[in-house]
Amino acid sequence: MSNYQKIENYNEKSLTLVTKSIEEILTALGEDVTRDGLIKTPERAAKGLHFLTQGYNQDALQIMRSALFDEGHHQMVVVKDIELYSMCEHHMLPFYGRAHIAYIPNGKVVGLSKLARVVDVYARRFQVQERLTTQIRDCIQEALNPLGVAVVIEAKHLCMMMRGVQKQNSVTTTSAFTGEFEKQTTRSEFISLISAKLS
Repeated sequence: MSNYQKIENYNEKSLTLVTKSIEEILTALGEDVTRDGLIKTPERAAKGLHFLTQGYNQDALQIMRSALFDEGHHQMVVVKDIELYSMCEHHMLPFYGRAHIAYIPNGKVVGLSKLARVVDVYARRFQVQERLTTQIRDCIQEALNPLGVAVVIEAKHLCMMMRGVQKQNSVTTTSAFTGEFEKQTTRSEFISLISAKLS
């Protein structure tokens, strides 16, 4: 006998409503929601959507402020290749890729994992890549008040790959900068660092 117990926490009212809605969508598409393969699909899909949009219930600024430290370092701090998964708000299809973040401290630094957490908070919502990029930048700027922030996101969008123009190899790049990163020399250094591969 297994001792494994899966613990899930969901808003039951919301879960019930979304489950019912997915049943109706499947039926409208011509499916039989009573057949073996689909009996539990509406509830599983509802739980999946709740997981993929959990960022609505999280406070990115609070996460950042939970791990601030006084530090005299004034050189660029870069965290690159942060995996991200989000949902296009136009077609409700995923987009995924990598975020690259840098900031120049101004008396305070933040725990590095918090930068990745902030990416997740904003990515786990219905999004457009452009807004996602600026939300991450603005949160870091507000929490740290650094000398500058840089955010670059590279992502593939299934709404372009699976439907519409069906271009499988296209990558969308967005960027957002504040402070020192608005200067060409600083921005070029950041781009060089995120483009370099460690040996």
